[in-house]
Amino acid sequence: MTPTDRLLLRAVRAAGWWTPTLAVVTVAGTVAELALPAVLGRAVDAAVGTAPQGSPDRWLAAVVGLIALLVVVGVVRDYGTGAATARSVAHLRHTLVRHLFALAPQTAARRPVGDLAGRVVGQVADAGQAAPTLVTAATVALPPVGSLVALTLIDPWLGVTFVTGLLLLGLLLRGFVADASAAVAGYQQAQGELAGRLVEALAGARTIAAAGTGEREVDRVLTPLVALHRHGARTWTVLAGAATRGAVLNPLLQVAIVAVGGLSLTAGRLTPGELLAAIQYAALGAGLGTVVAALNTAVRVRAGCRRAADVLTEPARPYGVRPLPCGPGTLELRGVTVRDADGLALLDRVDLRVPGGTLLVVVGTSGAGKSLLAAVAGRLRDPDDGVVLLDGVPLPELAPAALHAAIGYGFERPVLVGDTVGAALGAGADPVPLARAAAIHDFVERLPERYGTPLAEVAMSGGERQRLGLARALRAERLLILDDATSSLDTATEYQVTRALTGPGDRRTRVVVSHRLGMAARADLVAWVADGRIRAVDPHRTLWADPDYREVFRS
Repeated sequence: MTPTDRLLLRAVRAAGWWTPTLAVVTVAGTVAELALPAVLGRAVDAAVGTAPQGSPDRWLAAVVGLIALLVVVGVVRDYGTGAATARSVAHLRHTLVRHLFALAPQTAARRPVGDLAGRVVGQVADAGQAAPTLVTAATVALPPVGSLVALTLIDPWLGVTFVTGLLLLGLLLRGFVADASAAVAGYQQAQGELAGRLVEALAGARTIAAAGTGEREVDRVLTPLVALHRHGARTWTVLAGAATRGAVLNPLLQVAIVAVGGLSLTAGRLTPGELLAAIQYAALGAGLGTVVAALNTAVRVRAGCRRAADVLTEPARPYGVRPLPCGPGTLELRGVTVRDADGLALLDRVDLRVPGGTLLVVVGTSGAGKSLLAAVAGRLRDPDDGVVLLDGVPLPELAPAALHAAIGYGFERPVLVGDTVGAALGAGADPVPLARAAAIHDFVERLPERYGTPLAEVAMSGGERQRLGLARALRAERLLILDDATSSLDTATEYQVTRALTGPGDRRTRVVVSHRLGMAARADLVAWVADGRIRAVDPHRTLWADPDYREVFRS
């Protein structure tokens, strides 16, 4: 079974009891539709006297009962279709979003944000129609088959005529599914590319405005419109072609049934009521619109499942179940190697041991591998070779809760997530002590609702945003990793933050990527990174004797 098929079945199961309910209701409605022409024909015969043994009132009551049943079935089917779709869409979106956040950051980053958003919002909405579409697909053959049986029972020649029309219908629909599938898949892919370019451009809107490249960026963002138009036009061409063929075939088939039925009526093999029933069965069984609509929906559902399943096939980052034992926060990197997509080593056989409680500052020229080393140290990225341990436990063996409680990250350009400032700051912890340590408490106190202020309503500078991100990182219990996380701070604020990080009261292990000479001078140890390797690990005063080390800060 393909990943697309598995996701399709998952969407059907997510609809719950609505799937069997829709199946029962649809079958009941189809039976009522097939019974109505026959009962109506009997009512006509009873009314005109060609069936003297029948009671017109009884047959009319049956007709009214069937119509009432069809009304009830229609209401339940429409409501059930919406309810089943809503449940499936909600389940699939939860599944997809959870999986996206379970991916390793570098895996998720390979796909444009806009494309992922398009899959979660758009394609999942199509895939969520799986349950009602499956029921429709399973029952779409009942009306033509039932009509064929009924026409054959009325008059075998009517059955032969109807079969001939169905064969022509099959020929006309040949290739519809393949053509429609290709067009819909291409359309969805172009939509994703357009969304990806738009999100990318909006993220850099300030740079675009400053460079005056707005018109050029508009052209770049809208480049996929050509493919979008081509696939969209192809979709509607395929649908219009099928509808046109149906518009030609359906009347011809009904005319043929009327002609054959008229001859049978003249020959005395049919009653007026049976002729009326035969005409209705011809219209019911040859309804191409229902078939085309069902096929088109099925194509969109499968295409949506394929796009969603494509993301779900990406392996989630594995975790273990081990808790973190008691320890001072000793960090070890043993033979750590990280390669790029072409196999080039970005970190090459790095060995590093940071004793618990140590302030380690990582320095090096641009591109040396400092940020990558920081990412590996806290498992933002897993090495291709080697292992990273915290208090003797390999990071992949830790349970997620243990890992995230022990390690905190501060970034140069933090992204704040949460409904309020307090939620973004503390992520479940008391935000006030964290804000004081990051020298941002006074700023928050001046906000209209203090820590309860909605995050979207807060205007902040780059330094204030950086301090909020730093406060969030200070939740870490054992290992704090800061990747140039104080670069936007003014001198006075940086001094306060640095004093908090380097003071004797902080017993955590701290790994700080920094370009600041003052930070390196305050460190217990400095890791000097060059060309993806650790060139030296020593106190700053020891390394300062090397002119190449001094050149790192001058550069």
